Amino acid sequence: MRIIHIAVAVWLVGAGAGLANDGFGGLTATGLTFGQTEAIAMVEEDLFIGLDSIRVDYLFRNITGQDVAGEVIFPLPPIPLGQLMTSDWNLPEDRDRDNLLGFSVLVDGQPQRFAIDRIAVIEPPWQEGRAPSETYDTPGRDVTALLVAQGIPLSLDVDRVVAQLAALPPEARDTLAAAGLIEVYAPGDAPAEYFPNWSVVLRYHWHQKFPAGKDLRIQHRYENRAGGGIFVWRAPPVDDWSQALQTRYCIDKGTSAAIVKRLKDSRFDGEDYVTGLAWNIAYVLRTANSWAGPIGRFRLTLDKGSTANVISVCADGLRKTGPTTFEMQRQDFRPDRDLEVLIVRPLGD
Repeated sequence: MRIIHIAVAVWLVGAGAGLANDGFGGLTATGLTFGQTEAIAMVEEDLFIGLDSIRVDYLFRNITGQDVAGEVIFPLPPIPLGQLMTSDWNLPEDRDRDNLLGFSVLVDGQPQRFAIDRIAVIEPPWQEGRAPSETYDTPGRDVTALLVAQGIPLSLDVDRVVAQLAALPPEARDTLAAAGLIEVYAPGDAPAEYFPNWSVVLRYHWHQKFPAGKDLRIQHRYENRAGGGIFVWRAPPVDDWSQALQTRYCIDKGTSAAIVKRLKDSRFDGEDYVTGLAWNIAYVLRTANSWAGPIGRFRLTLDKGSTANVISVCADGLRKTGPTTFEMQRQDFRPDRDLEVLIVRPLGD
């Protein structure tokens, strides 16, 4: 039996430099991927993206005469503890629940059991324009063993982690500081403060066989934990910020006018801008190109959540199918860009 490894990836929105008091960090998503394979074709992909959930329904076909098997992996990208201390994040209230995103999977209609692992990494320095795929491929230096040796939990509960750091013997903290895992601040006579420098990666995984010459349907769903925050818009977009948003989300004149109309109650006399709340949803589509050939049939469904919301996205052929839903279909689809969706709503709704 030939073994091919499979991966499913979810990406974090670039956080550090982009977060402010009026924003919140979140997760970006993608779907199943091989390292490049010519054995498995993606016959169909049906992708649904809503404000609260993401669902993906695939039909795969093993186009060879051999069974293909491997470990299917669904990793979250690194979640930085330091940023959880200083910024708001769109994460569950119980950040230490094992299944952080409420992930579930069906294989040919049957629930698939999976394991969940955690590792800790020191991420590389932040780089402008770093591709999400790099965050997944090279999340950072693995420091799990160093933390485990000192009894530090791989937790997203920052208060718990800091308390554990404070309880360590001085020599243990010195070891972690020397390895770049913590920063220690001791201002005068005040108690020392400890700041973790590592990020936590959660990985869901299970073993999967693709039978020779057969189709296999895999469906998975999870909570959408997108980032976002206060949204400011000027029409026409003359400043650099608005122009960058216009390019990123393909905001045309009609959509711009709809945003202004929906957010008109936020405008004060003399102001040339309107204000609302936005979600910035991203989905990495280009990983689909790692399968054998193009996606035979691709369908994207977007749900903006409320008729009061405005949606904008770079997706040719998107058509309205319901009060809050939009759909795009493609045959023999080879994505050449990732999907970025802007959803804007009035403040207070």
